[in-house]
Amino acid sequence: MDFENKIIWLTGASSGVGEALVYAFAKEGAKLIISARRETELLRVKNNCPKGSKISILPLDLEKHDLLPKKSEQALKVFGKIDILFHNGGISQRSLVKDTFFEVDKKLMNINYFGSVIITKNVLPSMLKNKSGHIVVMSSLTGKFSTPLRSAYAASKHALHGFYDALRAEIYKENITVTIICSGYIRTNIAVNALTETGKAQNADDTGVEAGMSPEIFAKKALKAIKNKKEEVLFGGKERFGVYIKRFAPRLFSKIIKKQDVR
Repeated sequence: MDFENKIIWLTGASSGVGEALVYAFAKEGAKLIISARRETELLRVKNNCPKGSKISILPLDLEKHDLLPKKSEQALKVFGKIDILFHNGGISQRSLVKDTFFEVDKKLMNINYFGSVIITKNVLPSMLKNKSGHIVVMSSLTGKFSTPLRSAYAASKHALHGFYDALRAEIYKENITVTIICSGYIRTNIAVNALTETGKAQNADDTGVEAGMSPEIFAKKALKAIKNKKEEVLFGGKERFGVYIKRFAPRLFSKIIKKQDVR
């Protein structure tokens, strides 16, 4: 797949992985619609792209579900269609189940899962009509196995797999591809912004995140996976092996995960 003149709608585009993806797609000549809550940050990202890049800003909040159908309609009108819908927006969590307010569990699902599902349901009819499209979902290795302090985050990522695996099976004959990216540690502010049990930001980094993959390397790998129309890919360091240990040696995985520091 050549990204030149491809129309891409990317959520979570104002920082971290999303920002790196914007630069990577813009360099390839794609037409971009970039979304996040902070319009000033979206403008900054747009202005950092190569001169002449075709980029439209569409601020949105994934938690405001009633506004997402209208936002989807606006996105479809920018360039007339959407070739690639990239769900990157989301938030993480660092808190024990016993301490976490239900409002936090609900917020994680509303942003990470329902926000993406609503947008997909509103963009999908256009893709079906055109018999062409690619939906990319930013999951996590935590979408394949759960770890302490991330119960709601893991639940939201597991839910994405359940929904988009089903969708892939339903629409593959319509020339629409679904790619799920399961990432490990990436050097972003995901841990700093992660919600604690009361819903406040953690405001501290994790050791694993600090030593993780750079957003630029991630973006390069993500574009390659999309070009090759991969169904699911695992990115990261040694943490990737957790997927295989859980699958082939579940008792060993259980022992390992129980020894993880739960603070």
